[in-house]
Amino acid sequence: MRETCVPSGVELKDTGFGYTLSVIGGKYKMIILYWLFENKVMRFNELKRRIGTISFKTLSIMLKELETDGLIIRQEFPQIPPKVEYSLSERGLSLIPVLHMMCEWGEKNRLPAPEASQR
Repeated sequence: MRETCVPSGVELKDTGFGYTLSVIGGKYKMIILYWLFENKVMRFNELKRRIGTISFKTLSIMLKELETDGLIIRQEFPQIPPKVEYSLSERGLSLIPVLHMMCEWGEKNRLPAPEASQR
């Protein structure tokens, strides 16, 4: 019998499940992790182009949060113009199997796209 991820009487935020959601939650964090996994190392503008719909400010905030949580590494090179590269840390790499499982689940459970209405 499997133990519940959120035992009764315990707040979600105080569980491993709640912690995981707090680290990868939000619209863009998992997308950033995905692109860093696929490309190994990326610069800010590369990430911005790949994601497309994210603002500079939001990307900056997401990267700072992911770095604070120890999921990505920010490497700054002392040159002009400044060069900064982002990559996954070992801790960030440990989340990749979770992302793969989410992808597999989505492929198996995706509902068919609604057909375009006929005029």
